[in-house]
Amino acid sequence: MSAFVLSVSKQVSVTDLVRLYAQVGWSAYASDPDSLARAVHQSSHVVTARDVAGELVGLARAISDDISICYLQDILVDPGHHREGIGKALVDNILERYVHVRQKVLLTDDESGQRAFYESSGFIEAHDFDSPLRAFVQIGS
Repeated sequence: MSAFVLSVSKQVSVTDLVRLYAQVGWSAYASDPDSLARAVHQSSHVVTARDVAGELVGLARAISDDISICYLQDILVDPGHHREGIGKALVDNILERYVHVRQKVLLTDDESGQRAFYESSGFIEAHDFDSPLRAFVQIGS
């Protein structure tokens, strides 16, 4: 396990953002650097992880009203740094920041390991919730 440093800051270079988003295969974000930089800057909370050399190896951001809802958005970890605790540290940072907020919501890909990862942080898939709950999404092209 390599060492990493977490930092709460919206000041991330466009070059670092594009590189990280491209490394995780999120080409829709990486192909529009200006929009990506604006999205990160306008987020409510941004936490980054850097390796000992200072390279951006993880990022998570949240959008929230800081009262009733918090959307966890863009939880990314450089594939070369998976299984090092970075993703958990990023999610934990956001959950700690918004501990007082009633609803924490996230949408993610249906990849193996996703369910176990998020359940380990206390999330429940909407269809598994005790009371009737539906999740709806509309995603533009």
